Order: sequence, then structure tokens, then C-alpha cells
Amino acid sequence: MATSSSSSSSSSSLQASLLSKPPKTTSLIPNNLTLSHFSPFSSFSRSLPKLHTSSLKNKSLRKLDFSAIKASTGASPNETSNETTVNKKHQRVQRVHNIEEFDKALKAAKDKLVVVEFATSDSDQSIQIYPFMVELSRTCNDVEFLLVLGDESEATKALCKRENIEQVPHFTFYKSMNKIHEEEAIGPDQLVGDVLYYGDSHSAVVQLHSREDVESLINEHRGDGKLIVLDVGLKHCGPCVKVYPTVIKLSKQMETVVFARMNGDENESCMEFLRVMEVVEVPTFVFIRDGNICGRYVGSGKGELIGEILRYQGVRVTY
Repeated sequence: MATSSSSSSSSSSLQASLLSKPPKTTSLIPNNLTLSHFSPFSSFSRSLPKLHTSSLKNKSLRKLDFSAIKASTGASPNETSNETTVNKKHQRVQRVHNIEEFDKALKAAKDKLVVVEFATSDSDQSIQIYPFMVELSRTCNDVEFLLVLGDESEATKALCKRENIEQVPHFTFYKSMNKIHEEEAIGPDQLVGDVLYYGDSHSAVVQLHSREDVESLINEHRGDGKLIVLDVGLKHCGPCVKVYPTVIKLSKQMETVVFARMNGDENESCMEFLRVMEVVEVPTFVFIRDGNICGRYVGSGKGELIGEILRYQGVRVTY
């Protein structure tokens, strides 16, 4: 895990080709801000339902939570009418019952992120995390959500065996039918962070996929005085996932700052960029203005990151 620190970037041939000598900078935002202006938690996180452990002891509640999203096919008229209201709030979580349905859902999603919760009907942890996935499904319209109950039938047991599921709740993330990440027994904050990290395609954070993308972004803002905050991470990096919701939040609040992200292990071009930029720990945040690297911050501390951004904006920070 990366440790928090900040340092100046050393020069290299690639850096020299991308960056010029630093101009004098001026503050682009008021210099009387405090860290309280930049809450690291999104409004979405604050709107998530509050769960109480005591409520999980009610077995009828367990059954209601998962049966609420069962397919209406085969249900009696009374069952269908009684569940219509409940089903509406679960309608973006698709429950799959066998391998064929599972593969069909992944194929239909194409290049969208697909989040699958593997659960069992008698798992308190599965029940506790499920409402958060429902809430995420309402907010993240470009992400598909699936639920598999491993103890539902022999068909779902076979599916869990194929996907090597040994503990629940187990969350697996897919894109283009390929497994890109998985987590076991995680909490709501980690689930939210994972979905944002692996599924972000519409926030103000610029997604970079090559050295050429970085060059283009630098050239686009060369001379406009804007600070570029480049978030460099890896696909399977816990601290990178942890801090990313803060990056999204700040990208919405700090209009005079350009936020960008690159996963160093996405391809060889990205890996080469990390090597020549001497990135040895992730996440690393590189601060660039007018083609010049001002400095960098290494770590996942939310408050420290905000403080460093404000510092490179010339803002006096009070903690």
C-alpha cells in the first residue's frame, strides 16, 4: 500500500518532451478556503440507507429482501399484484437463475460494467449489503447489476462453482464478458468506491489511455493557467479505489482544476509513461500547470490530497 508523501518530480527525456519551464502562477480560486469546503463524501454516499444489525435477526425480513426481485414469470396473480410496488424499487437489479441467463446478461451488457452480487438467502452480510447495491443501481444507469442466490437451486450452485465463489457476499465486476475485479465481504463504502472506480465513464474526470492522451491533455491546457491533477493508479489497487470517489467529488466542485486518470497497467503505453515519470507507488497524483510538473502527491489520504491541490493553487489551507 502506498504511503502518503509529496515530492517534486525529477526530469527525464520524456518529461522534457512534454513539459516546459514553469511560468509564474497565480491563484485561480479564493485564498480563504478551508478543507471543510471539500467534503470527501459524495451526496450519493450521504443518501444511502442506514441499516441496523438488529433488523437482520428477522427471518421473514430476509426472505422479503431477496424474494422482492424474483422474476414474475410463474408467479400467481396474487403474488404479482402484492409484489408490484416492491419490485419497482428493485427493477434495475436483475436476478439470474442459471449459467445460461448469467452469460446472456453479460453478453447483453457489451462494454458496460456489470456488478454481480453472489449471495445466499441466510447470509446476514448478504442481506445487509444488498440495499446499498439497489441504491447504486438507481444512481448508476450505465452500470448493470445482477444478483445470484447460490442456495436457490442446483443451477445457481453450478454457476457459483464455475465462478469459483467460496464465500458470500462476493462481488465480481465484468466488462465485455471479462472478469476485471472481485471482492469478498466488503462494506458499503468499498462497494460504492469499486463501482465508481471501475464504472466511471461520465464524470468530469478525463480518462487517459496512452502517453498520447496525456500529451494531448497537456497541450490543450498549455497557457490557460489551469492546474491538471493526474491520478495515476492500477486496476487492482485498494488505495486507488478508496480515494477515487474524492477525485470525482472534487472534479465537480473545483471548476478551475482539470482532473484526469490513468491506469498504468492498462496497456504498454501507460506502463512506459509510468516508468519514465518514475512512478513507483500508487496512487500518485501529478500536478501540472502550463506544461510544467509542479509536484506530486503519493498516497490515498483524502484530506492530504485536497490540501495538496489547494497548495498548488496558491491557497492558504487551515485544517
